[in-house]
Amino acid sequence: MEMRKLVGENFARLRAASGLTQEQVAERANLTQQYLSDLERGKRNPTIETLYAIASALGVSHLDLVTPAEQKGSSSEKPPESST
Repeated sequence: MEMRKLVGENFARLRAASGLTQEQVAERANLTQQYLSDLERGKRNPTIETLYAIASALGVSHLDLVTPAEQKGSSSEKPPESST
């Protein structure tokens, strides 16, 4: 999947789950609502700094914005078992 589309879809999903509007996230992340609208539609290519700002505004990890939804909760994300 194209990274811009992935970030946009994850942002839209996480924003909706948090109950925040684009305007509220924009204010918290010091971005414009138009930028976030474009981001949700896959029209923007955010910098690392922008990803961190958006993640902080949503109260999630920056990795949540770039990880495909089908990989979340997969067995590959489980921590390794200790052998002690």
